[in-house]
Amino acid sequence: MNTKGKLSIKILLLSLIAISFNCKEKTPVKTMDQPAIIVEKEIPEYFLLRPEVEKAYGYSHAVKIGNEIKISGAVSMDDEGNPTAIGDIEQQMKNCYSDLEKVLAHYGCTFDDVVVENVFTTNMPMFLEIAAYRNEIYKNQFPTGSWIGVKELALPEFMIEIEMEVHKAE
Repeated sequence: MNTKGKLSIKILLLSLIAISFNCKEKTPVKTMDQPAIIVEKEIPEYFLLRPEVEKAYGYSHAVKIGNEIKISGAVSMDDEGNPTAIGDIEQQMKNCYSDLEKVLAHYGCTFDDVVVENVFTTNMPMFLEIAAYRNEIYKNQFPTGSWIGVKELALPEFMIEIEMEVHKAE
């Protein structure tokens, strides 16, 4: 490779390094004889479904950065944070999806935009009996994810918790 080729590769590498270090600001990045590249800051957008409950427990229900949205695990609770549908895993699951739908709608998304869904349950055999309900949620395709049996969730009355990751096409 000639000297000019090596210089071009160095300029490209320096440009990539400059972009990665400046990706948190809307800053023009200029390298030697190359035009400036504008890199926009991606500011997290936080969403609280039940602000008082989430502040008391110290979490945000969802965070959007760019086209990606991370949604905390939804459980079956009322607006004061009290467990609902105690002992009924099927209704708890439906309540989780109802809350998740509200979070998705806040960001202009649907279940079609979900790319990862992780289900945590304290009773895997019972969950497997009702898992077909997800066909009503995911009408076009299923996301990736895991079903995980756990000893317990945040409160003993919770039997299921569902978390998601979303990719919002823009």
